[in-house]
Amino acid sequence: MASENEEIKAADKDITKEKEIEEAVEAEKEEEKKDIKVEENVEEKKEETTLETKKYNNYQKNLQKTKNNKVTVILIIIAVLIVLVGIFSTVFALANVTNTKMMQGISINGIEISGLTKEEASKKVEETINAQLAKDINMSYKEYSTAINPAQIEYSYKIENAIEEAYKTGRRGNIIQNNYEILKTLISKKEINLEYTYNEELLKNSISDIETKLPDAMQQYSYYIENGNLIITPGKEGTTIQQDRLKTLILDSIQKEEKNITIPVQITKPETIDIEKIHNEIYTEPKDAYYTTNPFMIYPHVEGVDFSISLDEAKQMLQEQKEEYVIKLNYTDPEITTNKIGTEAFPDLLASFSTKYDVTNRNRSNNLKLASDKINGVVLMPGEEFSYNTVVGERTIAAGYKEAKIYSNGQVIDGLGGGICQISSTLYNSVLQANLEVTSRRNHQFVTSYVKAGLDATVVYGSTDFKFKNTRKYPIKIVSEVKNGVAKIDIYGIKEEVEYEVRLEPVVINYIPFTTKYIQDSSLESGQQVVDQKGSNGVKTVTYKYLFLNGNMVSKTTISTDTYNAMQKIVRVGP
Repeated sequence: MASENEEIKAADKDITKEKEIEEAVEAEKEEEKKDIKVEENVEEKKEETTLETKKYNNYQKNLQKTKNNKVTVILIIIAVLIVLVGIFSTVFALANVTNTKMMQGISINGIEISGLTKEEASKKVEETINAQLAKDINMSYKEYSTAINPAQIEYSYKIENAIEEAYKTGRRGNIIQNNYEILKTLISKKEINLEYTYNEELLKNSISDIETKLPDAMQQYSYYIENGNLIITPGKEGTTIQQDRLKTLILDSIQKEEKNITIPVQITKPETIDIEKIHNEIYTEPKDAYYTTNPFMIYPHVEGVDFSISLDEAKQMLQEQKEEYVIKLNYTDPEITTNKIGTEAFPDLLASFSTKYDVTNRNRSNNLKLASDKINGVVLMPGEEFSYNTVVGERTIAAGYKEAKIYSNGQVIDGLGGGICQISSTLYNSVLQANLEVTSRRNHQFVTSYVKAGLDATVVYGSTDFKFKNTRKYPIKIVSEVKNGVAKIDIYGIKEEVEYEVRLEPVVINYIPFTTKYIQDSSLESGQQVVDQKGSNGVKTVTYKYLFLNGNMVSKTTISTDTYNAMQKIVRVGP
């Protein structure tokens, strides 16, 4: 039994082992199946990956092909556009190559000139600009008013340059550049600003002239010599023009519609009296007059002049507040004066000019003679400057001057020293005829009766002077005489190798009509009228100086542009 059990057990063990073996085999088979499946899956995935790669590669090829096709289309479109632009440009250029008119969209100073020829554009611009330049610039300060015309300062535009610039638009480059400029001008427009020029010196002189006529104008200190005394007049604080500001306003107004300007002013203090400077200017050592024959030269005498008091005493005097200061002068006469060297020193009459006056007006005649006597016999060396106010001195009662008619605030009234401007104007014309250089000169407020407009020279002591310089090679001598209704001034000297004939021509460029002012006067009968002042038109003039040599004109110069106000007619009317 024991052995059977053992056999049974052994058999069971064998069966068990067989089962384990079978199970192991089955497990191996399952593993093999799994490996096979894994391999199959890997293969399948490899096949799938290969397929996707092929699809992607095909897609990329198709995409590149599409891109290439698009680039080709774009290039074709660009090429077509270039051809079209070229055709358009050529046609556009051919259409404009024979065009002699201004391109569309061009204007000069706001003046439209599109479609005009150069001649038409030039005419249109000139007409418009000339109309603008014909208008006066009106200026005022308080009760004072005046006007200036662009012609007075030789204001002009460079119209030809602007026309040429306009015409070059669309014509200065190649076809593409020209077409671009033409289209740009058509769309965005083109404005050409006119360049302008003017005479700086004339504008400056005009402003300075206005300044002297302002109410309460500032006066600088001045001095003159009278009856052996140095008379110094202190300056007065007053109104001066802001000259740079007014200059800008005038130039701006010329180009604008608004032609009215309020004169910009400021209150200015005069310079402090410089007594040392005055002393240095008048102090001279006495010198005898003489002349030489080879070469011919005249050396006029010099009278010695000096203060009769010391500089310290003069400075002390100025510490006091006075309307004028008087310092007595000491004179030392030379042994030989200029007049004593004989008339051979001034043998030639270089110029002569005369004006007429009313001998029945005794006060005015007296003033003329006083001023004439002051300048009579004055000798100027080459390069020396003559000052009318310095030589004639202040017009005072102490100096012998009397009341006579003068111009003031638009009216003719009585004033001390009235009439002496006739002597300065007579001298001015003689100086011009002698071809001397005028360094300072102003015209009157109104046209005078004794010389033509443009040929006068007004003087106001302390503010307006007439000056000229001896620009000849030799000294000159002024000979002045007032007699029998004629004021005559001659200039003597020595003729040079080349002597020009001088001709003066004042030209009226515009008239200013006068107005009438009516004043109620209860002393008159109803409706009765009395004319207190006759009116007269004002004028604007340009004065030219011509030089002739042997009958041929060698030069023409503008010596002045002047404006004379209209004189208002004043009528008293009964109630």
